[in-house]
Amino acid sequence: MGESYGRWTLGNDEAVMPYLTSANLACGFHAGDPHIMRKSVALAVQHGVAIGAHPGLPDLMGFGRRALNVSPDELKDYIHYQTGALSAFARTAGATLQHVKPHGIQYTMFERNLDLARACAEAVAELDAKLILMTMADTKFDAAARATGARVAGEGFADRPYTRDKELVWPRVVFTDPERAAEQAVMMARDGKVRTVDGDVVDVNVQTICVHGDTPGVEKIVAAVRKALEQEGILVRPLRDWL
Repeated sequence: MGESYGRWTLGNDEAVMPYLTSANLACGFHAGDPHIMRKSVALAVQHGVAIGAHPGLPDLMGFGRRALNVSPDELKDYIHYQTGALSAFARTAGATLQHVKPHGIQYTMFERNLDLARACAEAVAELDAKLILMTMADTKFDAAARATGARVAGEGFADRPYTRDKELVWPRVVFTDPERAAEQAVMMARDGKVRTVDGDVVDVNVQTICVHGDTPGVEKIVAAVRKALEQEGILVRPLRDWL
């Protein structure tokens, strides 16, 4: 969320926010700017949505989806800088941050380089031990983050296909069919499983489910996901209320 920038608009945040319990707000490196950050925080507060920082790599041109050669210390600086900025906007709106979710290619980078994975978890804990770090569930990144003692929530994706190794299909593929995303979200939340592109069914332990805000028609996708979860009797609440 909050991935517009200057005169460029992305997503439909006003239509999406009412269906969320937690929102990942861009912090200016891959997208967003100070004015969008302020407006995004206000929108989340208006709808009672928990606020999370969505720090990206310093790559506006690539929307944070290109791998950069960064050191663990550089990564920590990027996370501290962006999360600290969003935290300031949250405080001025009478709110606090619930979580941090790394943006874009970082999940893949952390899976390939556990020094970066540990640095990410350490950076979040250094800011505030109560902050929740979102990781991709059941991955090396997830295990490395938990080993640092950081507060972690494993994330599943309603709108991305999985491989049998529980990685996201690459090159990047996104579901645009609301019913398909809703079905995958229910399977993860209710059964702790996900169907892979090969037709296999694998276990996946998720505490939070993501839908990408830059997908065309995202407002229909989140509405379908929320409705399907609730129809299954699944209580959808912000992480801070139960994790």
